[in-house]
Amino acid sequence: MNDVCPHCGFRFEIEPGYFYAAMYVSYAFSVIETIAAAMIAYQLTRSESPWLYLGVLLSTILLFSPFNYRYSRLVLLHYLTPKIKYDPKYEDLLQEQGLNEDDRVS
Repeated sequence: MNDVCPHCGFRFEIEPGYFYAAMYVSYAFSVIETIAAAMIAYQLTRSESPWLYLGVLLSTILLFSPFNYRYSRLVLLHYLTPKIKYDPKYEDLLQEQGLNEDDRVS
């Protein structure tokens, strides 16, 4: 993920450690995915082998970890942090000041 929005210059990490809360969202994603994978594996195989479920669950967690990493941060930013809102006046202000993309980062 970008540290700064390339379009408007908004810094995504609002405070140090802000994205640690995304771990909880990622955990919720993982729980939902593994439960769904276990239910699908049971419906398809009707197996009672714990090794089958362990393999399915571990592969599900590894397969979806990039998705969980990215989208847990997005859910945290857009849905769980109500104080963050897009305001086009800041973009207009940047354009009026003539700041280029390198100036926005600092």
